[in-house]
Amino acid sequence: MHRRLPAEWEEQDAVLLAWPHAATDWADTLEAVEPVFTRIAVAISRFERVLIVAPQVAPVRARLEREGADPLHLLFAELPTNDTWARDFGPITALEDDAPVVLDFGFNAWGLKFAADHDNRVTRGLAAAGLFRAPVRVPGLVLEGGSIDSDGAGTLLTTTACLLSPNRNPHLDRAGLERALADLLGAERVLWLEHGALAGDDTDAHIDTLARFCPDDTIAYVRCDDPADEHFAPLAAMEAELQGFRTGAGRPYRLVALPWPRPVFDTDGHRLPATYANFLVVNNAVLVPTYRDPQDAAALETLAALFPGRQVIGIDALPLIHQHGSLHCLTMQLPRGTLV
Repeated sequence: MHRRLPAEWEEQDAVLLAWPHAATDWADTLEAVEPVFTRIAVAISRFERVLIVAPQVAPVRARLEREGADPLHLLFAELPTNDTWARDFGPITALEDDAPVVLDFGFNAWGLKFAADHDNRVTRGLAAAGLFRAPVRVPGLVLEGGSIDSDGAGTLLTTTACLLSPNRNPHLDRAGLERALADLLGAERVLWLEHGALAGDDTDAHIDTLARFCPDDTIAYVRCDDPADEHFAPLAAMEAELQGFRTGAGRPYRLVALPWPRPVFDTDGHRLPATYANFLVVNNAVLVPTYRDPQDAAALETLAALFPGRQVIGIDALPLIHQHGSLHCLTMQLPRGTLV
């Protein structure tokens, strides 16, 4: 049996999104952040379905239809949630002989940092609601969607800081994790980054904040161009690692540096993780986080060149990074054939 984890740019059934509510960390900023979620959902609904998880569905449905979402592309599941980072607690869908299989990995809030009892049950709640056409399996491994990136051809990209964290799978070393990823996701190779992290990131250096596979053996990555910035040295070391990686055919990757936005801080002076690497690929489009920054236009242009033929849509993600994540962190794609 041939297993693989599809690339994000392959055809999708839908994107999963968990709605913010008063019991999440967004409680004090719902007025600022709900419009961002709305723009994300409306934009996705132009191209494919959006599966929205919320403790109360009716007001979300009314809001989205009022704001112009395609009602035929809206699906809902009424489930409790702790938070909204669906990339990390949502299902990871692998293909077995091209047929999707939903994998319900364990989610412990990035190494036991926060409460996650509801979020860890979302995938089984979706299954109980009869939304999956694909079978659902529980691998017994802690794994967040934002911690891995796939080229769709057997190679995974990740970071040692995240996957080797002692609060995730302490019973597995690097070799053990590689065997598990090979068995569950068909990973023929795992490329490990030893360097690179963003200040304000709670995830222990999720790869989707740092470097992402794109078509044609390309990796888009964040590069800091300010020698005075705290990120300059570690991201330069990460760049050197990327330069040393080779494709499955033994060739260097085409590396494309993403623009570096100005530093953003919260009211307490803590730096926030603004990154253009946290883009989302959907059917016929790419949604790109923007930060009201002079580099926003350059980021859109860069990603448009990497995904020719797809519409590139900027989403103002500045309110999102105040909870230490961005656009891709909120979403999880469901490949073609996953949903009923």
